[in-house]
Formats: sequence, structure tokens, C-alpha cells
Amino acid sequence: MTSTAEKATKLQELHAASELLLVVNVWDAITAKVVAETPGTKALATASHGIAASRGHEDGENIPRDLMIAEVGLIAKVAGDLPVTADLEAGYGDPGGTVARAIDVGIVGANLEDQVKPLADAVKAVEAAVAAAESAGVDFVLNARTDAFLKAGDKDPETVLADAIERGKAYLDAGASNFFVPGKLDETQVGRLVEALGERRVNLIGIPGSIPLKTAQELGVARVSYGPWSQNVALTALAGLAEDVYAGGGLPEGTRKLN
Repeated sequence: MTSTAEKATKLQELHAASELLLVVNVWDAITAKVVAETPGTKALATASHGIAASRGHEDGENIPRDLMIAEVGLIAKVAGDLPVTADLEAGYGDPGGTVARAIDVGIVGANLEDQVKPLADAVKAVEAAVAAAESAGVDFVLNARTDAFLKAGDKDPETVLADAIERGKAYLDAGASNFFVPGKLDETQVGRLVEALGERRVNLIGIPGSIPLKTAQELGVARVSYGPWSQNVALTALAGLAEDVYAGGGLPEGTRKLN
């Protein structure tokens, strides 16, 4: 078995490589198994929203930390030699301790939300997470996330972009490996983020209407993940099955037995 430290190094390499890293988010053991066994998978990412929803909790750190750690640890176990990065929300009030516990269960990277808190507070959270990883002796991939675009409201787009760039620089200077900017960004916004922060440092989320993967690759983006959207794809298929059955139909053609 590949060690946790070796998997962390591999995940760092995947982010730094010229090829765009694509991660389809999973939320439990069976989804981790299916994605891990799909040709082309190089790493797994968990989705906090998906894990919380599957356990009956609303998103936004409403799931108990112990339960989240147990779930991401199970996913890491199922993933085998593949590196796993976990969505740890904002760290559950203890970013350093949460990252340390995640490493203990085999996680080698994490998203850490800033929730658009004051910059000094957000930087302290990044520093705590980085220090925990250093203490564990793991080259942890900390994906510092800003909610600047998600919570922009009616702010001027230029102001939002400037805030995101300032936060990205601060988080990277504090030791984060990458900067995650979820939201519906256009090609110009992504290009300016990469120009300001460096190639292979900016990570995006794939959502309806987001820029094409080819464009993200050309712009120098490091990674694209899919957050809760992978679960929504699965739930859409499930809802469709129920609707078809109630209408007198049955299983759709092409259904594969993956479990």
C-alpha cells in the first residue's frame, strides 16, 4: 500500500502537472469505489455538501465533525492507492485540529473555506491548517477556498475579483498549495486570477455554464472538481427512474450493475 506521505506527494504532483487535474466528487464508500475504478481517475475528492446530505444534515458545518472525519476516512480506505482530498468546510471551528484528524485517517488534501471572513482571520485558519500538516510530516495539498464570488451579491464584479486576488495571494503566502474559487466565472476572470496568482495554483468548480475544460487547461488552471453536482447527477437519474416506473416503465437501457 502507498503511504499517506507518498499519496500527498502524488497529489501535489498532479496539481503541478501541465495536464488539468479532473476530480469527480464522491460522498460515500460506494461512490468512491465506482469513481476509483473508472479509467482515467487519478485522485478522489469528497463533497461536504454531499456527505452531509447523505447523513441527513444541511450543508454548512451542520454535520458533526466526528461523522465527517469518519466518512472521509472510509472513502480514503476504499480509494486504496489513490490520493484523496476532502472538503472540510471551514474547519469546524478548529482548522488545524481538523486537518490533523483528516491526515490520521488517510486524507492528503483538503478544501478550507474562508466564508468571506475578515482576511486576517481567514489567513490564521490557513496557517493553522498548514502547521498541522507540517507537524504530521505530510506534503498536504491545502486548497484554500474563497466564497468571494458565491457571496458577491450585487457588488461590483471588479471589486469582487480584486478581493479574490488579494485573498488568493494571502492564502498562498500563508502556505496554501492552491486557491479554490467556486462560482460561475468567465474566461476573463479566470485568466486574470491565473495571471495574478500563477499557473497551476487556481482551482475551479464545474457547474452548468462554466468555462470549457479545454479553456481551463489553456489558461493554466490546476484542477476542476464538481462539488455537489456529481451527487445531483446521480439523484437526477434516481428521480428519473422513479418517474418512469410510476409511469409504467422500468429500468433505462444501458444501466450498468456497478454495485
